[in-house]
Amino acid sequence: MTAQEAAPPPAEDMICPAELIFDFDAFRLQFADARQGLSDHAKIRAKAVALLREMQQNGRTQIAQAFADAPFAARPMTRAYTYLTDQLVMSALYVAREVLHPKANPTSSERLSVIAVGGYGRGEMAPYSDVDLLFLTPYKMTAWAESVIESMLYVLWDIKLKVGHASRTIKECLRLGSEDFTIRTAMLEQRYLAGDRELAHTLAQRLRRDLFAGSGREFVEAKLAERESRHIRQGQRYVVEPNVKEGKGGLRDLQSLYWIAKYVHNVQRAAELVGIGVFTREEYEGFAAAEDFLWAVRAHLHLQNRRASEQLTFDMQVQVAEAMGYEDKAGRRAVEVFMQEYFLHATEVGDLTRIFLTKLEADHVKAEPILERIFRRKPRVRAGYQVVNNRIAIEDDAAFLSDALNLLRLFEEALRTGMLIHPDAMRLIKSNLHLIDDEVRNTPEARRIFFDLLLKHGNPERALRRMNELGMLSAFLPEFEPIVAMMQFNMYHSYTVDEHTIQCIKNLAQIERGELAEDLPVASSILTEGVDRKVLYTALLLHDIGKGRPEDHSILGAHMARKIAPRLGLNKSDTETVEWLVRYHLLMSDMAQKRDIADPRTVRDFAKAVQTVKRLDLLCVLTVCDIRGVGPNTWNNWKAVLIRALYRQTRRALETGLEDLNRENRGAEAKRALREALADWPRKDLQKETGRHYDPYWQALHVTAHVTFARMLRDVKDDEILIDLHPDEDRDATRACFVMADHPGIFARLAGALAMVGANVVDARSYTTKDGMVTDAYWIQDADGNPYDASRLPRLRKTIERTLRGEVVARDALKDRDKVKKRERAFRVPTHITFDNDGSEIYTIIEVDTRDRPGLLHDLARTLASANVYIANAVIATYGEQVVDTFYVKDMFGLKYHSAAKQRALERKLRAAIDEGVERARE
Repeated sequence: MTAQEAAPPPAEDMICPAELIFDFDAFRLQFADARQGLSDHAKIRAKAVALLREMQQNGRTQIAQAFADAPFAARPMTRAYTYLTDQLVMSALYVAREVLHPKANPTSSERLSVIAVGGYGRGEMAPYSDVDLLFLTPYKMTAWAESVIESMLYVLWDIKLKVGHASRTIKECLRLGSEDFTIRTAMLEQRYLAGDRELAHTLAQRLRRDLFAGSGREFVEAKLAERESRHIRQGQRYVVEPNVKEGKGGLRDLQSLYWIAKYVHNVQRAAELVGIGVFTREEYEGFAAAEDFLWAVRAHLHLQNRRASEQLTFDMQVQVAEAMGYEDKAGRRAVEVFMQEYFLHATEVGDLTRIFLTKLEADHVKAEPILERIFRRKPRVRAGYQVVNNRIAIEDDAAFLSDALNLLRLFEEALRTGMLIHPDAMRLIKSNLHLIDDEVRNTPEARRIFFDLLLKHGNPERALRRMNELGMLSAFLPEFEPIVAMMQFNMYHSYTVDEHTIQCIKNLAQIERGELAEDLPVASSILTEGVDRKVLYTALLLHDIGKGRPEDHSILGAHMARKIAPRLGLNKSDTETVEWLVRYHLLMSDMAQKRDIADPRTVRDFAKAVQTVKRLDLLCVLTVCDIRGVGPNTWNNWKAVLIRALYRQTRRALETGLEDLNRENRGAEAKRALREALADWPRKDLQKETGRHYDPYWQALHVTAHVTFARMLRDVKDDEILIDLHPDEDRDATRACFVMADHPGIFARLAGALAMVGANVVDARSYTTKDGMVTDAYWIQDADGNPYDASRLPRLRKTIERTLRGEVVARDALKDRDKVKKRERAFRVPTHITFDNDGSEIYTIIEVDTRDRPGLLHDLARTLASANVYIANAVIATYGEQVVDTFYVKDMFGLKYHSAAKQRALERKLRAAIDEGVERARE
């Protein structure tokens, strides 16, 4: 290469010395030796590829080892990978141009410049980033240039680089760049690598003069539109498996900011934005810290996956956290500490890009049509505020800051007018949060403003989200700060703790506005009748405030609420109610989903805990909002039916007396309902049907199931198995009813048959008639949590029949299906097994809380059956990767398991079955 075409010097501050990464001179010497005596181009290229692969692997190893020792050194790492790529590209050019296609005296039309574009041009390379190249020629491509480019690309492809390339003249670059913003953006970051330097310099000048100049507005508009559509695709900032590159608050947001800054202000580095007044020094430091962190995460993600990968899946989160040196801390896993830091940086990116882009939008986005500006009514704002570009702004910063309460008032004014907050006002808030001290927090006016934001304007979600994003919520409520961006490492929660809290508040406001009356009739009617809104909103805001510590978050949260509520101005009685709601905010959900609410004892125990209808009303609404706030698909008809039934039964018990809750009353009502439903049956047949079942059968099933079983029992023949599959739309499940002669282990066989067809059991009831028949009812859902489609029922029935007839052994058939997905293996779910003899009058309740997998219920039921345990019914509650299987059981003599020794023996057997299943799933 000539002096004019020399390779760029090594970048400064790389993670390891340049000579350890790649030695170009050594490559030339070794390549010269390797190709001696060879004339065949394919063989010469093969020698070059073999040598480059070896040197590439050595360079990668050196960088990866240095990065493992300094896992946060993002900039030195990206420079090192860029340097390695530069050397590989220029070596390929050397092979192609100097060895394979040498030309002693190239003509002026045979000049060629190799230019890096896109992220590679910017000098930001992750371990497996794409290599985007522009081959620039002065005129139409010559045959010699085509040969050089082709040979060069084959070398790069053979060493497994993912190369994107284009061959163009300057004129073509300008034309295509004017038509396509993606091409224009890539060329914005062009960087000369090798070849004709003068040609590359001319391109840079022409781009700035003929393409970029005067087109700032359209470029900004295009990038803003691109950003908006990307965010719609990727979802919210707090998606629990975020995309580091494309997600909200990710690297692409920072890159968009840089592209626009370079295009509009002609800056080369983000640090220059401080000098021209776009960022303050503090804001830029936040920008740089977030950028370094995200690049470090992306690089570790590539290295762990050994390929380009941008999605921080659950399994990768654990590996990246370990690679970056995070450790378990104060009851939280290392991965949770890591992800909280990730989301805090993503929030910082969001804040900075919003400030920057909003300022640019004001300067560069097209103005509204003049008629709209004339006829649109300008919002009226209170004294001290002004409207700038349809955003609420502050007239006089000094006057505004003279009263710290103004920092809170701004949010109220924004909510009252429905306007967005101007970025300059956002900056003012963020840089003066220290003004919100204990004295301000305890003023009646601060409390009034805060509760008006929650209760008065009808959109508390918007107020809380704005306050949270700008740090005001944590400033006003310091106890909230630890849960900001706090991730809960499980598959159940779709949001961070702070976002979950805001989602809960959003649901409560929607119910209040009557938007969910059809979906949530009970919660809607409770709010229509009237509750203490201040108590309810306060309890919902604080219900998870204790998360992230080793202690039970409900107990710790209740202690914290006892101190926070008076500071917010609540009286003693309301404070006690808030404290109780936070302490027991999971009680109704647990009772409904983990216990048999058809058992009178369940309702009686719950009613005793709640004590008053007022508390029941508040807890019911809080429970509904809490479940709905977990994730977009968590609430379903099954949970709705359970919560609704528990609420109505408990309310009736509290209003009419607990003594009304008994089996006899329920049994008599159920039999009366059956007689009415089967009015056309002969009296003798009805008497036979009502007399053949024991009491538990009558209290637990709806009359529709009683009717189905009555008809099946009347028609069943000896040794016949009858199956009825019926969509239960009210519960988002398919009800499967079985009638057959009783024999040991029938519950386990049914559970195995259902697991084989991929059915998730959400509830199961098993009853034996006085004449020795089994009447079992299961409620099942498909893998997506929906009732089975009618077209799938015949196959479902056939598989169940074959299993029950013994043609298929469920345990053997399940081996291939009983697997845990790779991305879900990182979750830790300890097994807890409890025995409860007080929760039911006639059964021992065994609760198994463990890791979910397809064959778990079958394994547990088979273990209990082999120990001669009679299963009356099972309640299954699933929370992502965690499941709670609750069994109502008796021993072979019809007695409870009171003996501690028998309980320990059963627990050992259940744990052994779980451990065996886990091993099987791993294999």
